[in-house]
Amino acid sequence: MKILLLEDDTALANILVDFLEDNYEVVHTYSMKKALKFCEEQKFDLYIFDINVPDGDGISLLQELREFHDETPALFITAFEDIKYLKSAFGAGASDYIKKPFDLEELAQRIENIKRHFGLQSSIQLAKNIVFDTKMHILEIADKRVKLSQKESECLHYFYKNRHRVVSSDEILQNFWEYENMPGDDAIRTLVKNLRKYIGKEHIMNVRGEGYKFE
Repeated sequence: MKILLLEDDTALANILVDFLEDNYEVVHTYSMKKALKFCEEQKFDLYIFDINVPDGDGISLLQELREFHDETPALFITAFEDIKYLKSAFGAGASDYIKKPFDLEELAQRIENIKRHFGLQSSIQLAKNIVFDTKMHILEIADKRVKLSQKESECLHYFYKNRHRVVSSDEILQNFWEYENMPGDDAIRTLVKNLRKYIGKEHIMNVRGEGYKFE
């Protein structure tokens, strides 16, 4: 799992990076602008954002990312006590919130909870008899194993992580192809057709005029 950490407190940032790197890949920055640049260039599984940084704030950053259909789960860390920041964070699309000072084990448990909720484990139970290995791109269906292509695996994982809502074709295109190499809607329809062939039509529903929803 890959984490983007936005934290301007040098001492705390060093502690967090050392702690998180035992289990995850971590990219750290002190700057909101650099964090946005990292988000444009790389894909992350989790954002950990401080609310207040020298050149902006984590809430505004998340709001901007959400406007571009970035649904990566986000955990906020802050020293603010005022409840208005909590409301603003969740209003921007935060997944969780932790106040400084905090115990590292509490952070670890909150990350584990986010992983369970958003399907970020390497092995996911998609249905009673279907297991999806997101790292190896393999579906285990009853006693059969199916090797997915990179795009098929990414698309299926994205549907699962966003199973609480409808995902449009445009959103899939923007998340998995560079702008200059972006194919047409036919590419998405082909991906969905292949995935339905593997896991069944009942698990990826077509919502007319809107997109697809994982069931």
